[in-house]
Amino acid sequence: MPRLRHLLTLLPLTLAATLVHAEEWPAPIQQIEAKGAKIIGSFDAPGGLKGYAAQYQNRGMALYLTADGQHVIAGNLYDAKGNDLSSAPLEKLVYAPMAKEVWAKMEQSSWIQDGDKQAPRTVYLFSDPNCPYCNMFWEQARPWVKAGKVQLRHIMVGIIREDSPGKSAALLASKDPAKALQEHESAGKGSQLKALSTIPAEIQAKLAANMKLMDELELSATPAIFYLDDKGQLQQQQGAPSPDKLVKILGAK
Repeated sequence: MPRLRHLLTLLPLTLAATLVHAEEWPAPIQQIEAKGAKIIGSFDAPGGLKGYAAQYQNRGMALYLTADGQHVIAGNLYDAKGNDLSSAPLEKLVYAPMAKEVWAKMEQSSWIQDGDKQAPRTVYLFSDPNCPYCNMFWEQARPWVKAGKVQLRHIMVGIIREDSPGKSAALLASKDPAKALQEHESAGKGSQLKALSTIPAEIQAKLAANMKLMDELELSATPAIFYLDDKGQLQQQQGAPSPDKLVKILGAK
């Protein structure tokens, strides 16, 4: 399952933090920072090198300062056995905090509950009411949801058809969004969900925030599914998953 390394976005560093770091980092590291990289922290490295973890264009990047402090090497470092010595520091200093930030943003977004709130596994998905693959995943997940093992949280957006925003708004504005979503998804192509002709400002703000988050994650299609794997690491699946991937997302039945 592909990691989210090309999707995650860190919060911008404060000006104060940037200035402090600019004073602390060695000159070659400052030059990399000046080219647009965010220097997240440092770590020990072999061979007289000093390692630095950076984030550049939404990716982690390892930097190695030479012993003389005058040169920097960018890229992964390997030992004589072919072990990647850069992956663990980047995971700890860059990717884990980035994943935690994205998960928190999804928690704070406007989503519709699908399943038991006490279910041990939570799965988020960006969902469009007109998306057939969203409906397919909804169907695939029923055994887990009905068994109380998984709760889906549908982050509603409107990107597929002209009436998609109005339909998402209708679900979010419903007196019982969970029930409205259940009726819509269970009906499939026969759904009678009507788009709102006028979207209330409060609902429009929720949809706009969901779309902004989708844009931040550089997502262009639904469903975009996010979950924590057995190691607690954030993973992403684009589109309705195959049976083997379904078990990775939802766990054992």
